[in-house]
Amino acid sequence: MTTFLGIISEILASIWTVFTWVWWIVLPIWIFNILFDVYMKYIHIRFLKNAKYVLLELRVPKDVIKTPKSMENIFSTFHATKMSVSDFKKKYIKGEMQLWLSLEIVGNGGGISFYIRTPEQFRNLVEAQVYAQYPNAELIESQDYVEFMPNDIPNKYFDCWGADFGLSKDSAYPIKTYEYFEEVKEEKRIDPLSSIVETMSKLKGDQKIWLQILIKYTDEKWKEAGDEIVNKLAGKKGPKKEMGLGEFVGQFAVNLAKAPVVLPEWDFGGDNKDEGTSKVSHLTQGEKDIIEAIQNKTAKLGFESFIRFLYIDKRDTFNRQNINSIMGALQQFSTQNLNALKVYKPTSCSGKHPFKPQKEFLKKRLLYIAYRLRIFNFGVKSIFNTEELATLYHFPIMTVEAPFLRRIEAKKGEPPINLPISE
Repeated sequence: MTTFLGIISEILASIWTVFTWVWWIVLPIWIFNILFDVYMKYIHIRFLKNAKYVLLELRVPKDVIKTPKSMENIFSTFHATKMSVSDFKKKYIKGEMQLWLSLEIVGNGGGISFYIRTPEQFRNLVEAQVYAQYPNAELIESQDYVEFMPNDIPNKYFDCWGADFGLSKDSAYPIKTYEYFEEVKEEKRIDPLSSIVETMSKLKGDQKIWLQILIKYTDEKWKEAGDEIVNKLAGKKGPKKEMGLGEFVGQFAVNLAKAPVVLPEWDFGGDNKDEGTSKVSHLTQGEKDIIEAIQNKTAKLGFESFIRFLYIDKRDTFNRQNINSIMGALQQFSTQNLNALKVYKPTSCSGKHPFKPQKEFLKKRLLYIAYRLRIFNFGVKSIFNTEELATLYHFPIMTVEAPFLRRIEAKKGEPPINLPISE
């Protein structure tokens, strides 16, 4: 025991000696990183507060026969919302950052509505692409529906429950998309949103279900993980990545801690030829399906995204069955061998502890505020491609008979060319 304590004390003494040599370098860098992070958050918040948004309600005629493929085409063009923030002044002085869009499905006792909330600078792009795919649609600028509700839910009269959803596995794995729900024959086509809108159509009184999908442009780096997964399943070794600054600092810190007892080990990366033997011919059908699914997902454009769900009702009529219905409907997009929707930090608390009611109240209030302000949850690292987004958000096809779905009752038409006009 004495020998062991002696070894530990010698190691700690060595670490302390090394620290006394380099503290004047490490400590200022550490303090600078903290202050810089606080400064960047401040200018980002200032920029977001000054950003102007517009809420557009989407309505289409009753006889719409378009599939989610039309909405997928719209999302593909939304990739043009990329903002150039590489300029020093824009990035570090003005705090400009990539803005995001919000796709929202809102159900209450008065009907079901579809909304797109977009930064004002992207409004023309959004309107043009929607009209290109839905020529008879209407995009109506609307007053924000959240303004008709109190700012302080939960309160004495209203209660709520909600959660953010992301992907349970790496974003390269896809969820079940609309193509899995479609049959060749028109009468057998199943809309993946049918169960959600049917639940919303049965809401009564002050019951409200709000679904929000926030999407933000992202580059193509997320596809590299898909390539690595495919190479691993196929028994191939991909090229090694060059070591970045962060990785170098991490290795340096580890080696510094181990230096008194272990020789430093360095891996600077670099080129690495494919040394593995492909085992494609020995793959099972399930493994081949996974590879194909990953390749199909990474072949399309992706957005950093997540889903936010909120159920609101008066305390005396609060019906948890509506929560269960939506949660069950979201599970239909999950598959065991690919990906699933995962709940991130729901407003409910598991287990028993003395401050459980207070904790749940705080979580509900914060999620309600996040929904109202459309705050992006950067803790949910999920990428949905255009096909997945079109599955989760599209205007239901004709076979969905939700009675309270707000559509255009009559088509608009141009007047005849020879219509007489009085002067």
